[in-house]
Amino acid sequence: MLSSNYCSKFMAASLFLLVFVLVMSSSSSSSTTAQGPPSSGYYLTSSLQSNSFTQYFANLWGPQHQRFDDQGSLTIWLDSTSGSGFKSLRSYRSGYFGVAVKLQSGYTAGVLTSFYLSNNQYYPGNHDEIDIEFLGTTPGKPYTLQTNVFIRGSGDGNIVGREMRFHLWFDPTQDFHHYAIRWSASDIIFLVDNVPIRRYTRRNDATFPIRPMWVYGSIWDASSWATENGKYKVDYHYQPFVAKYRDFKISGCTAAAASCRPDTGGLSQEQYRAMERVQRNYLVYDYCNDPKRDHTQIPEC
Repeated sequence: MLSSNYCSKFMAASLFLLVFVLVMSSSSSSSTTAQGPPSSGYYLTSSLQSNSFTQYFANLWGPQHQRFDDQGSLTIWLDSTSGSGFKSLRSYRSGYFGVAVKLQSGYTAGVLTSFYLSNNQYYPGNHDEIDIEFLGTTPGKPYTLQTNVFIRGSGDGNIVGREMRFHLWFDPTQDFHHYAIRWSASDIIFLVDNVPIRRYTRRNDATFPIRPMWVYGSIWDASSWATENGKYKVDYHYQPFVAKYRDFKISGCTAAAASCRPDTGGLSQEQYRAMERVQRNYLVYDYCNDPKRDHTQIPEC
């Protein structure tokens, strides 16, 4: 027969093992939940009609590096001879600007794929810009999604970027995902698959873009900074570097419109919670928290 002392030790060990398993199971479940796709209960894209590329855009440069497939998707690519870019036919002063993008897998270091608003062609060295940029990477490392806001300044030696960077909760090379900028008179909201990931608020005119901007997309060689601050460059042994765009959703007030009321309302509490969750789990850089930055140039922080 087993001694009572042995039985007590056995029961204690069993209880400890049971508690350990439950704790680990709970931790694993929480971790999985934390890393799962956020949900905001908000699906603006479903209420907006997709627009054809030619309805809103035209080639800007590299026309030989653009093509359309049978489904209307636009493919642009970069090789050792050129990249490619497109631009909207009209300028806008507010609105919703979105597109579905699929990126290339493998070695894409130094390659920058973008969708953004800008007036750089009309105010060189003193322009405004709102960026969604995909920073290429090396195999085994995730793409970085960079959001950025410029206000009256780039190319004049006094660049003041407002970068926030994220690693996404999915692989952007496996399928199309929707990326969008919602720009109103009060704030700028960046969204991924309808989930808000960043809100930049208007505190004063000096720190907020208020001049009309055009919509752009492009792919180009940004070896000097795009991947780990320029550590890894574009390697043209892997060319061409391809990006696919489709489901353009543009709903904005053009600069020429006398009056316009775009659907650019505020965020719900559920959306704020989704954004906080994204920033808690997927944010990898915030300019406001960078001790190397001159904070006199970014008073909004």
